[in-house]
Amino acid sequence: MTTNRFLSLPVIAFCALGVIWGSNFIYMKLAANLISPMQIVFFRVLFGFVPVLIYARWRGVLSWQHSKYIGHFFIMAMLATAVYYYGFAKGTSLLLSGVAGAVSGAIPLFSFLLAVLFLAEERASIIKIAGILVGFIGVVIICRPWEIDVATTNLEGVLYIVAGSLCLGAAFVYAKKFIIPLKIPAAALTTYQLGLGLLALTLVTDYQGISQIFTNPHATLGLIVGLGLLGTGLAYIIYYYIVENLGAVAASSVTYIPPVVALVIGTLLVGEPIGWTDYLATVLIFVGVFLLRRK
Repeated sequence: MTTNRFLSLPVIAFCALGVIWGSNFIYMKLAANLISPMQIVFFRVLFGFVPVLIYARWRGVLSWQHSKYIGHFFIMAMLATAVYYYGFAKGTSLLLSGVAGAVSGAIPLFSFLLAVLFLAEERASIIKIAGILVGFIGVVIICRPWEIDVATTNLEGVLYIVAGSLCLGAAFVYAKKFIIPLKIPAAALTTYQLGLGLLALTLVTDYQGISQIFTNPHATLGLIVGLGLLGTGLAYIIYYYIVENLGAVAASSVTYIPPVVALVIGTLLVGEPIGWTDYLATVLIFVGVFLLRRK
């Protein structure tokens, strides 16, 4: 009984992480009605950094000796934190939250594409190329270029999320070449990444009107607790736990859950007018990612 209980904890954590990440889009959408995307990212990183810092200190993985790699950490902070989060915040402000979540499901497609281009050990098989094409067809369908009245907003929003996904893919390639060989604990790397990202955002964020977020309690709690503390800080901690207990391959499969959660929240809880073409596009993105994971 005890063994089964503990074996189920990583599975529960896996599902919880998918729900937490999938909820991020509605929090960004609520906040975007009051403050700018850059201000959203600032709050997200600020309140995401706190639990990660506490966790890293508790694990005892932080070291001043790591400061000699600060250049690498800064590049990761830009790619995998500041620019990536901004692309998603800006894109979500222009799209329905459910649609934005659906497009985010294509992150593995962009990561693999960049890995094939810049990592010699990555190979593009026929099945994986088919996965890329199918997934990209799904992204194009969500853009809906044939509908003139929504094409501009949809296209711009999707492009911002694609840009954020490309930055995350670039961070993956950079980390594999320069960060992973350093053998620094993941909790420490994330602390340095979020900390440097927060420093950069503190310097470049325009704070005019930022207090508007506090005029709506739902948006305030969603941004600070949902997107920051849970969706960024706790999410990283849960992810490490899943990797340690289920392995990196299984942990990467969690990307299937957020798009579904975002669509459910957008449709059932918020009442967004998500059409059948959006669901079709989401299925195609899922199929593309599934083919990508085939050996």
